[in-house]
Formats: sequence, structure tokens, C-alpha cells
Amino acid sequence: MRLIIRENPDAASEYIVNYIINRIKHFNPTPAHPFVLGLPTGSSPVVIYRLLVAAYKAGRISFENVVTFNMDEYIGIPAAHPSSYHSFMYTHLFAHVNIRPQNIHMLNGTAPNLEAECLAYEEAIRSVGGIDLFLGGIGPDGHIAFNEPGSSLASRTRVKTLAYDTILANARFFGGDVEKVPKMALTVGVQTVLEAREVVIVITGAHKALALQRFAPPPDDCGRRGCDAGVAG
Repeated sequence: MRLIIRENPDAASEYIVNYIINRIKHFNPTPAHPFVLGLPTGSSPVVIYRLLVAAYKAGRISFENVVTFNMDEYIGIPAAHPSSYHSFMYTHLFAHVNIRPQNIHMLNGTAPNLEAECLAYEEAIRSVGGIDLFLGGIGPDGHIAFNEPGSSLASRTRVKTLAYDTILANARFFGGDVEKVPKMALTVGVQTVLEAREVVIVITGAHKALALQRFAPPPDDCGRRGCDAGVAG
């Protein structure tokens, strides 16, 4: 594990964007052998997506041979709903780059059979050979996607009831109205994320400091705990 520290969210986002671009370029994807990228939503990746769009428009990166899988989606709201994760992704990334529509994979929170939807999602990931790089963020309590603390490390894509703290945190995407936030969601599992060949987690903000402390050792402890740390001055 590598712990890379930057002085502010913008600097951290820029580092991650350059890392993703370099990974895709080094992979040299083709239609028959695409680069498979796992993607999150929420506040953490907004700047990352803005910088990726800018990089695409500047000719630094192409998404033509990139396949994406998103982490999660609310149950019960249609893809066209302004607060759905479908809408989020098209607003912040997909509508602005040259990704092929057939290469975009997102969970359907209005599917008639949610269990079948989850199984099909896992199969779709397997069918492309797994995820090359999974980008993610964590919540103040350390949750990733909608996997709350205590979720099984063996968990896979499934239906989850949202913790009340998560509902409160997500109310900002629903006009501040807690009652409008869906109470259930579809989410990739912890094992789904861990099976990616590489996982990059972005953690920003003082409100996530405790989660970071539990997630990774501080820089001066890295020599004893076996991680690499990068610190920006």
C-alpha cells in the first residue's frame, strides 16, 4: 500500500488524475483489450472528473477504449432523476468525453429483479477480465460505496439498507431533505473492489481524518507498518 499525501483536495485530485492517465496510457487499450475502470460518485471525485474532462479536451487522454463500472446506485429512483448516480456520472464525466455508451456499466436501481441485477453486474465484470483500476472514496465512518463498517470482506454486489448517518450525509444531494433520500441502494461488495488489480482511494477533508487514521498508518509509522508515504510540502 502507498499513502500519498497532498496539501489540499485540488492537489490530491490532480495527482490521482495524472496517475489514472498514466495507467491508461501504459496499458495501451484497444477495442479487444480495453482498460477497465471502476468509478465512484459523491463529493470526493467531482474535481477528479473535472480534471479528467479537461485532460480529454486537451488531447492528453482518450476514453474510447475504456470500460467503466460504477460502484453503486439508489434503489427506486429512475436513471433520469437528477439525484441518481446515472445523472451524476453523465453530468460530471460521461457526457464530456469520448467513452462509448456500450462501455458504460451502471447498476439499475429500478430493475424488476434486483438480485438478478446484482448477479449480472458481477458477471459483466468477470466477462471483461476484471477491473484494472478501481477509484473510490470513503465516508466519515470509513464506508466505501455503500459498504458500511462491518461489511463482510467477502461481500459482492448486493442490495443494502443505508445507515442513517449515510442518509443524513447524502441529504445534501436531495435539497437537504432527508425524507427524499432513498433508504436502500445497490452496491458493489468489498470483495468486488478488492479483486481489482489496483485500488486508488481518495480521502479529503478534516471530517474524514479519523477514518483515514484507521484506514492507513501515519507517515512516520510507515517504516514499521510497511507502506510508502509521499508528503507534499
